[in-house]
Amino acid sequence: MISVLVVTRRGEDFADLAGRDPSVEVLQAQGAEDAVEKLARNRRIDAVLILAGQETAGIVSAIQEDNPVPPPLFLTEATPSPSTGVRRLAAEEPGQLIELLVASMEAAAGPSKP
Repeated sequence: MISVLVVTRRGEDFADLAGRDPSVEVLQAQGAEDAVEKLARNRRIDAVLILAGQETAGIVSAIQEDNPVPPPLFLTEATPSPSTGVRRLAAEEPGQLIELLVASMEAAAGPSKP
């Protein structure tokens, strides 16, 4: 099971992402403060997908200030890079982004042992 925190702008909701893949737990946060709080309370989050448009740079900064070694941070390729330490995903649709994120996490983990 991979736990992904999806961070959006305040007022946006991607609830339809939850339950699409039984091996992926999707948690949501809206804005920097909510993201930092959820990461602090939930240490089992494996990755963070930031879909917050112009708020992205502030969210990345807030996460990195609060936790110098956060879980991997992912953005779409179209999002201007706010800083180093983020990974890019070549998709725009949230469901595809989750799939690419999971594939990236699994590839980084290496082959599983039988």
